[in-house]
Amino acid sequence: MNLNAEIKARCADPVAVRAYLESKNAEFRGTDQQTDTYFNSPKGRLKLREGNIENNLIYYERNNQAGTKDSFFRLVKTDDAAALKEVLTYSMGVKVVVKKIREIRFIGNVKFHIDEVPGLGSFVEIEAGNLHADVSADELREQCEFYIRELGISPEDLVSVSYSDMLLEKSVNG
Repeated sequence: MNLNAEIKARCADPVAVRAYLESKNAEFRGTDQQTDTYFNSPKGRLKLREGNIENNLIYYERNNQAGTKDSFFRLVKTDDAAALKEVLTYSMGVKVVVKKIREIRFIGNVKFHIDEVPGLGSFVEIEAGNLHADVSADELREQCEFYIRELGISPEDLVSVSYSDMLLEKSVNG
C-alpha cells in the first residue's frame, strides 16, 4: 500500500490559501466536482470517487486524530464508475455519499485540496504522498508539518475525521 501523511482543517479563508499556493507556483490541476460514495466495509474505508478529474476506487486505513496522520491507501483508476458503483452498492451497501467541489494543486509530491462541502463548509487538506516519489514516512510527515505552519493552520482548526464521518454525525444529531 502507498502512504500519505495528511491533515484536514477547517478553512475560514480559502482565498488566502489559494494566494499562498499561487505565490509558491503550485501546479493547478483543476477544480473537480466530486461525489465520493462510501461503501460498508469490514475493514478500513472503501469509496468510489467520481469527478471530472479524478475517478478512482480508493481503499484506505487511517486513524481518526487531529493533526498529521498516516493514511495507507490503494487507488485503482476506473473508466466505468457507474457499473462499479452498481456492483459495490449491490454487494456491500452504501454507507454515505459525500459531494464536494475541490480545487487540486501540487507542490512536488504534496497535494493540496481546497474543498467546499455542502452542509459542512470550507476546508483545506494537505497530502504529502509517496505514490510518485521515493520519500520516507518521516519526510512525508515533515512536509505536512511544514505546510501546516506555512498556511497558518491552528490546532483548533484541525479535523480528526473524514467528511463521511462528519456527515454521518450530522445526520444522527440533526
